[in-house]
Amino acid sequence: MNDPFDPKRFAAAEPRTFADLRVGEVFRNPSRTVTAAHFAAFQLLSGDNHPIHYDVEYCRAHGHPDMLAHGLQVLAFTAAGAGSFPHAIGESLIAFTELSCRFLAPVYVGDTLYPELVITALIPQRTTGIVVMAASIHNQRSELVLAGEHKYLLRKSAG
Repeated sequence: MNDPFDPKRFAAAEPRTFADLRVGEVFRNPSRTVTAAHFAAFQLLSGDNHPIHYDVEYCRAHGHPDMLAHGLQVLAFTAAGAGSFPHAIGESLIAFTELSCRFLAPVYVGDTLYPELVITALIPQRTTGIVVMAASIHNQRSELVLAGEHKYLLRKSAG
């Protein structure tokens, strides 16, 4: 006989603790093809009005084949919450504490992006630990368009 259903025990993945994580583990976010709707949504959210991001004719006049994605818009595709990492760490997450990145190649409407996070360091502290992850995004031509780093603070034991 099965135990009665308890929503508090429902999880998309078996939660792991800081000690369960390993350097080299890969967490991929789903690939996405960037559309004009993404550009419009980002403009609404950010208030950015530069024509390089929203005016096709302006872009073409300046040597771009289409609208150029805003760097922060591209960075958003590395959000760990879009993939399996938050399911893996369950309620151990305390905070997303730091990020850095470099924008290495342009992203245009119609490009497909492949975001990936790889654990590069696990820094234990007294009751917490810092997970350092390399963030990268490649496009459909295998070009690296973004490289960076994320840091997360986790409880060492399950919450």
